[in-house]
Amino acid sequence: MLSEQVIIFFQIVFIDLVLAGDNAIIIGMVASQFPLEKRKKIIFFGIGAAVILRIILTLLTAYLLQIKGLRLIGGLALLYIVYKLYVDVIRNENNEDNKIKVDDSSFLKAIWTILIADFTMSLDNVLGVAGAAKDHYFLLVFGLVLSIVLMATAATLISNWIKKYKWIGWVGLVAILIVAIELIYTDLKLFI
Repeated sequence: MLSEQVIIFFQIVFIDLVLAGDNAIIIGMVASQFPLEKRKKIIFFGIGAAVILRIILTLLTAYLLQIKGLRLIGGLALLYIVYKLYVDVIRNENNEDNKIKVDDSSFLKAIWTILIADFTMSLDNVLGVAGAAKDHYFLLVFGLVLSIVLMATAATLISNWIKKYKWIGWVGLVAILIVAIELIYTDLKLFI
């Protein structure tokens, strides 16, 4: 039925607009602490990791929907990401010299932070899109591609904005914290 597919299409677009932004905030915040050349690489690798994770998670969605406690673990991982972003980005912005020593280990730490966040937040996006798509696999793939495009575009913008406007880093940190609390609360509700 065409009207059902149109409704599902708009649901997927809305879910992607809301949830892809979370990934973009984290990638943008992590990348903002590096010079432009490294920033581009971090955004590239961060989005690449998100693409791979989303494909894997999309294939495993039916199984993942049955696991209790997965959102709790994801929420706790995001709390760690919030702490890391505060230490690496926010507190670093408040330093007077504000010079970042960029070496291979800090680059790898940035990628690792993005990987953890991507896993946690990609899970939410994939579950939301898969739930909306039902058995319409074309729309599921469309949702996956759309979330990647939105994330890639938004991560670059957010990274540049954080460099210009320091307060955006705080807004991003609060947004990620809210997602972490929601994930933890959702799973704790199931156990109570």
